[in-house]
Amino acid sequence: MEITKTFVHYFLHLIFPVFIALVFYKENWKKAYLIMLATLLVDADHLLATPVFDQNRASIGFHPLHSYYAIAIYFLGTIFLKGNYRIVAIGLLFHMFTDFQDYYFWRLF
Repeated sequence: MEITKTFVHYFLHLIFPVFIALVFYKENWKKAYLIMLATLLVDADHLLATPVFDQNRASIGFHPLHSYYAIAIYFLGTIFLKGNYRIVAIGLLFHMFTDFQDYYFWRLF
């Protein structure tokens, strides 16, 4: 089960954004994909925690850039921002979804 969880997590972080970019940014999908990959830097806030990684701790609601307030800002960014800034907001929001499912979905099994 752990290998499946790990595969899904990294698939959603690294591969699925290609599909998002292809659907919403056909003309510039490579640029959109690279911007969404860059949003993985949001995980730098994990370095503030001790221990840095704890499989029994949800990222969402714990780390500052994974807080519910930050998620609300990312969501609003998908609505109100334009161009590359919107792509960043989409990437961040999808990152939060990925981290959310990584903890809460797999608790069901």
